[in-house]
Amino acid sequence: MSFLVLDRLEKSFGGQTVLRGLSLSVARGEVLALLGPSGSGKTTALRLIAGFERPDGGRLTVDGEEITTAPPERRNFGMVFQHYALFPHLTVGENVAFGLGSRGRTDREETARRVAESLALVDLPGFEGRRVGEISGGQQQRVALARALAPEPRVLLLDEPLSNLDPALRERTRRELKRAIQRVGITTVLVTHEQEEAFHLGDRVAVLEGGRLHQVGTPEDLYERPETRFVAMFVGRASVLPGVLEKDGAVWVPHPAGPRGGTAGPVRWSAAPAPELADAAPGEAVDLVVRPEALAFQATVDPRALAGRVVERRYAGPVSYYQVALSAGGELEVLAPSGAAAVGDAVQVAPSGTGPAPRLFRRDPHPPAPSPAFPSPSPGEGEK
Repeated sequence: MSFLVLDRLEKSFGGQTVLRGLSLSVARGEVLALLGPSGSGKTTALRLIAGFERPDGGRLTVDGEEITTAPPERRNFGMVFQHYALFPHLTVGENVAFGLGSRGRTDREETARRVAESLALVDLPGFEGRRVGEISGGQQQRVALARALAPEPRVLLLDEPLSNLDPALRERTRRELKRAIQRVGITTVLVTHEQEEAFHLGDRVAVLEGGRLHQVGTPEDLYERPETRFVAMFVGRASVLPGVLEKDGAVWVPHPAGPRGGTAGPVRWSAAPAPELADAAPGEAVDLVVRPEALAFQATVDPRALAGRVVERRYAGPVSYYQVALSAGGELEVLAPSGAAAVGDAVQVAPSGTGPAPRLFRRDPHPPAPSPAFPSPSPGEGEK
């Protein structure tokens, strides 16, 4: 059952539309991550939920109560800001208590109890007397979370909560944050431009671009079954091949590159058409979007293979990402064992039979340069 509902939210600034009919629902206790590039509207959506901005159109409800025009202090939401907004002249305990004081709770014993409970929830028991400057960045982030949780809010809002941390600390703090949210069981909306963060923390992820919602679903839905070309290219790593649609949903890849010893010509690949191709006719020009783990180097004759040469190798421990320039133009990225090929090797690439099925979209005559939100794994980390 929906607990927090965003119904056709619209917002513009200075004549520029930032949100275009955004509709989302969040179940009680669910964590929803808003993922998108800069300018996608995700932060504006969070500010509308918090009450820092008012929508130009649409409605907001929480637990059946309309809050579209309610001021922030009447919504009973907790907020963790990107820069934490901790007071350096106050102790950890005083920072956490500040959230209680702003809600009118002045009883000292009650305040002390809630401060202690909130710090325990984020694994910082006994930190009340510490100064903010004496604790690490990750601990500061948890103090900000404790302050947001102390007044027992109905909804927790997180605005890029880990962006100020270095990569090693971010990984550890993300795990700690996830445990704390699960421990409390609070309905949460998270804003981030990092796919790994969204996938780790979010029960579901909503992908926004240009103020529009492209898709909302589990991490598996977005990665394995993207509904739009933008989601397919923004979430994870992918390569694009032009093709021609067949009546059974397969695609001919018209590259004059056949298997070793075979006749050059187009090859036939199986693929899963995106919803936008529901009314497509055979013979329509399409783009095949394929994940690197769905490709493999072929040592034997394979009628589906495309010939090419390795032009780049990115080491990632037991596996590497190989950039393959195809003989007839275009490139594919292949995930394979680190010793599978070397730069300069002639190779044959075909579907591996593992990983997500290649996805078909209508041909984009002016495809944008891909900007994946998911970085390559660190050495030894492998493919997630």
